Amino acid sequence: MIKVLFVCHGNICRSPMAEFIMKDMVKKLSVDDLFEIDSCATSKEELGNSIYPSALKTLKSHGIFNANHTARQITIHDYRYYDYIFIMDNYNLKMIKYVLNLDNYDKIKLIGDYLQPGLCIEDPWYSGNFDLVYEQLSCSIKKFLKEKLIEVKR
Repeated sequence: MIKVLFVCHGNICRSPMAEFIMKDMVKKLSVDDLFEIDSCATSKEELGNSIYPSALKTLKSHGIFNANHTARQITIHDYRYYDYIFIMDNYNLKMIKYVLNLDNYDKIKLIGDYLQPGLCIEDPWYSGNFDLVYEQLSCSIKKFLKEKLIEVKR
């Protein structure tokens, strides 16, 4: 089982979008039994809140309707449990380091690196660019899945 965690600031826009995009993709590929996928926040600001309405609307416009979600904050257990922790921007890493206070952050990567090295996925809560974020996440996740599924076949 490949365990993947997506992380953003509040866990109401980017990271739950990534979570449900990937869940949809692995289900359509009939490999959902190979993956465990979740999302969380670096902050406590949105704890307990649902996915942001504009993020949900964007998912639905792409045929993703099953997106029940409650925001939560990353924990040390998450860091130890998940194989891949994908952040949206460099500020997320700074906040994870503050929240978890660990010595090693090797399993944390920018999801945007799958499109372009160093690419940060902007926060659509501020920009309103939910469609752009959807496209960037979809393309990045497709490339990650292709890489992982090739490894699984070996």
